[in-house]
Amino acid sequence: MPAVVVTGSGGLIGAETVRRFAREGFTVAGIDNDMRAYFFGEEASTRWASDRLREEFPEYRHYDADIRDLDALERAFLDFDGDIALVVHTAAQPSHDWAAKEPITDFTVNANGTLNLLELTRRHCPDAPFIFTSTNKVYGDAPNSLPLVEREDRWEVDPAHPYAEHGIDESMSIDQCKHSVFGASKVAADVMVQEFGRYWGMKTACFRGGCLTGPGHSGAELHGFLAYLMKCAVTGREYRIFGYKGKQVRDNIHSADLVECFYQFFKSPRQGEVYNMGGSRHSNCSMKEAIRLCEEIAGKRMNTAYVDENRIGDHIWWISDVRRFRSHYPDWRYRYNLRGILEEIYYGLEGRT
Repeated sequence: MPAVVVTGSGGLIGAETVRRFAREGFTVAGIDNDMRAYFFGEEASTRWASDRLREEFPEYRHYDADIRDLDALERAFLDFDGDIALVVHTAAQPSHDWAAKEPITDFTVNANGTLNLLELTRRHCPDAPFIFTSTNKVYGDAPNSLPLVEREDRWEVDPAHPYAEHGIDESMSIDQCKHSVFGASKVAADVMVQEFGRYWGMKTACFRGGCLTGPGHSGAELHGFLAYLMKCAVTGREYRIFGYKGKQVRDNIHSADLVECFYQFFKSPRQGEVYNMGGSRHSNCSMKEAIRLCEEIAGKRMNTAYVDENRIGDHIWWISDVRRFRSHYPDWRYRYNLRGILEEIYYGLEGRT
């Protein structure tokens, strides 16, 4: 039976990947040591998701391993040696705020951990596609230099700019900008994934995500925009808005829609690819627009506070241009829009809060 190795298997994208490929008949080796609880506290723990995967899928085998530990990782690869058909790497330290607290931890998890997984793939299953969840933060704060126009509830790029219609494509430079410590560690990982594809001819892809979201997200203030926002809407907890008048724009993609991208790439892989991937013009919102929609779905006013200082490296406006991926995989389609995403998060939280 073919096997899939999934790192960060208890996280939002990892757990969605486990479910998708287990249902396709694959055995899944899930690697997750719940470092999210270390990063963001117990409420952000992914243990509940890992436990649920064990219960739901007998073909799921869990490894409580740190991706910085090469020997521990290799045990998982050896257990399925000869059967590994795909590696999906979603494990990460995901917050640019948190990275500044422990830069060494951030870099060794994001950069060294990715190198470990690439090298193990090259040793044990070099023909298996390697999919990496990168981030739009590899572009640093370069998007903030775009000509932006202030609207009543959001920032927008000038209608005359080439990015106005479809969003930001992969031609944007990653140089000469401030990335945040997190962004820099993800750049290192992103470039290494590309290099293994181009240097050794491996089938690799970097998906540079916007806001990845869905009901499986253990949202925390420092990571998990829509999930944490809805959690605050449901519980009445104060939600802090950091800078830009609350008009900063994000595109949002449901975890299931992203994992469908992974499945399409798996079926027809390519070497050293890079894709911007998010909600595009199909699913995006400003902070103010998202708050209003959460209030509408939850049926009550939110408790919000505005902080004038923005987060370092934060984007004022980000919308992903996904046309490159669509040109390679024309059968892929969105299943979820913004309201559908938030409604799923709301009903998912009702069962957990």
